[in-house]
Amino acid sequence: MKGQEWYQTDEVAEEYEEKRFSRGGRLIDRREKEAVLNAIGPVDDKDILEIACGTGRFTVMLAERGADIVGLDISAAMLQQGRRKARAAGVADHLEFMRGDAARLPFPDDHFDTVMAMRFFHLADTPASFLSEMCRVSKEQVFFDTFNRFSTRSIYNWALPMGSRLYSRSEVESLLSKSGLQLAGESHDFVLPYGFYRQIPGNLASTFRGLDKEILDAPGLERLASVSYWNARVE
Repeated sequence: MKGQEWYQTDEVAEEYEEKRFSRGGRLIDRREKEAVLNAIGPVDDKDILEIACGTGRFTVMLAERGADIVGLDISAAMLQQGRRKARAAGVADHLEFMRGDAARLPFPDDHFDTVMAMRFFHLADTPASFLSEMCRVSKEQVFFDTFNRFSTRSIYNWALPMGSRLYSRSEVESLLSKSGLQLAGESHDFVLPYGFYRQIPGNLASTFRGLDKEILDAPGLERLASVSYWNARVE
């Protein structure tokens, strides 16, 4: 996985959310959580696995809503932040954080109702193997996001500390087919890249967000989205 050593450092884990989800980044956090909830639907008593859970943004949110959830990540430092967050939210007894490799998930076949991954596939060096593992342990649903090849993300991708894998629609469709998954729903968002929003104050971010939505609502311009959310069903 790209940036594996960088991702596991204590310093990165401690600063991760402050750098990405403060200022205009709060808007990104809200939108990503909305996308997850829209795709999964009611989560009460659902068995959910989040791979590459990081600091537990989604793991804790879903536990608060009644899900039985496991958050798995390769970084002990990120998991430590997630456990702190779960204790602060009062849900530490309702979820489990595990250290593990997403390419070799330590669960039997058809173990979870839903398996999800956010902010992961842009780092995946072998996305087909990861997606196949997600499909293997899911009974019903696999949900994930990708950064898109033909978008503003490609303009500054080279400048990122570890780069990102960018996907075309045809690549995602091929990955789904080879993994035994059927596309059930999709949404596309953010013409302006995440990095732009993180650099500006929250009130200004809301203004640009309005322009962003207007562009994406125009006929034929959805293809300019920099991020896509993919909701797939196990065949």
